[in-house]
Amino acid sequence: MITGVLVAFAAAFLAGAINSVAGGGTLLTFPALVWLGLPSVTANATSTVSIWPGSMGAMWGYRQELKAVNPRFYLLALPSIVGGITGAVLLRLTPPPLFDQLVPLLILFATILFAVQDPIQRRFGPGQHAPHTRGWMAGVMLFQLGVSIYGGYFGAGMGILMLAALGIMGMDDIHEMNAIKTFLALFINGVAALYFVMMGMVSWWQAVPLIAGSIAGGMWGAGFARRIGRQAVRVAVIAIGIGMALSLAIFR
Repeated sequence: MITGVLVAFAAAFLAGAINSVAGGGTLLTFPALVWLGLPSVTANATSTVSIWPGSMGAMWGYRQELKAVNPRFYLLALPSIVGGITGAVLLRLTPPPLFDQLVPLLILFATILFAVQDPIQRRFGPGQHAPHTRGWMAGVMLFQLGVSIYGGYFGAGMGILMLAALGIMGMDDIHEMNAIKTFLALFINGVAALYFVMMGMVSWWQAVPLIAGSIAGGMWGAGFARRIGRQAVRVAVIAIGIGMALSLAIFR
């Protein structure tokens, strides 16, 4: 029992730190919960509920960067809420095999997109402080809706998809991008977590040490990202994305 608590806490601490930098912490907590004996759907729901407080810790860590973000980006909270609850319902109702096959390709695509975002941004991005047309913002919100549905359903790689989208939208400060990504993840995982709790899909015995580790890891990860520098964080994002894609392709 003690071993299980320690494993859950350690997995959540690392997941909270990774989520504050790039996203992908689910790939640590989900397998840990399966290893501890939970069914996959219960493990996924428990992981989502447990990781959510880490987003609050990470958002506190990025509170200074959030002040510098263009307020227009906060509009993305609306599709994040709708998509998060939609994905959660789909997890409960939809068989996962086909989706599992698409996830590695989706994450790999998002990682490549993030890696080459600079030339794409110069070609298509209007810049963070440039005027955005209604059509442009509608497209961005539609993309965020899709990301949020995926996030509510499983979530691994959701952060990288959001970072890629924010880069193309014109954001060029990786810390500000992580800050708004963490803010939006708070809504996506929050509504999904609420649904999982209401549906009785959570194993609270494992969730408690996960929540504690998630909060500690989220707060530590935001400060660590600042200390190692923007370029190092960018490289870490790409490495995490490729690693997630390969692990899902090989071990799904």
